[in-house]
Amino acid sequence: MIQPRPRTIPEATVARLAVYLRVLTALGDGGRSTVSSGELAAAAGVNPAGLRKDLSHLGPCGVRGVGYEVATLHDRISRVLGVERSRGCVLVGMGNLGSALADYAGFGTRGFEFVGLFDAAPDRVGQSIGGHTVQPMDALDEVVAATQASIGVITTPAEVAQSVCDRLARAGVRSILNFAPVPLAAPPGVDVRKVDLSVELQVLAFLGQQRLGAAAPLAPVEEPA
Repeated sequence: MIQPRPRTIPEATVARLAVYLRVLTALGDGGRSTVSSGELAAAAGVNPAGLRKDLSHLGPCGVRGVGYEVATLHDRISRVLGVERSRGCVLVGMGNLGSALADYAGFGTRGFEFVGLFDAAPDRVGQSIGGHTVQPMDALDEVVAATQASIGVITTPAEVAQSVCDRLARAGVRSILNFAPVPLAAPPGVDVRKVDLSVELQVLAFLGQQRLGAAAPLAPVEEPA
C-alpha cells in the first residue's frame, strides 16, 4: 500500500481553508476589509472554535476585538494552498461532465487553468470547448511537457480510468482529480483525490429522508384492550 506523504496541515483542515478562501474572496469583492471569526465561521459552515483552530496552522492572523483583515488572510491562505499562481491542468474524457468542467470559467479565477483537453474518441477530437481544442491522447505527453501541467482531471468511463491515471503519471502529472467511479492506484509521489458524485447524491438523499422522517408526526400508540 502506498503511504501518503506527511503533511504539516491535516487534509481536513486544508479542505476547510479552501472554503475560507472562497468566502474571503466574496467578502473582498464586496468591499469588506475586516471580518470577525463568528462571521467567517458562519459563512463557511463551521463553528468559531474550529475556525480558529484551523487558522492557528497559519500562525497569528487576527486581532482581538477587530477580527481578521480580509485581504491579509486571503493572501496568507492563498500562499499556503499554493493558488497565488496559476497551475496548469489537463483534462481527459470529454463527455458531458468533462465538457462542462472545461467550459466552466470559474477555475481561472481560483488559480487553475486548463492547458489541454484530451479524448480517445475520433469524433470528439477537434471540437472546441472552453476556448481549447480537444486533442488525441497521443498528444498528452507533449502537452504536459510543454505546459508543465501539474494537475490531471479524469472524467472517463471507469474501465479506462486506471490506464489514463498511469498515462498521466508517466507524463509527469503529480496530482490527479478522479471523477471516474472507480478507485485508482497511483505510483509514489502522485496524489489522487476522488470525487464520487453518486455517493454525494446518496448522502443528500439520506439526509433528505432523515429530515422528512423527523418532520413526520408520530403514529398514535394504541392503548391495550
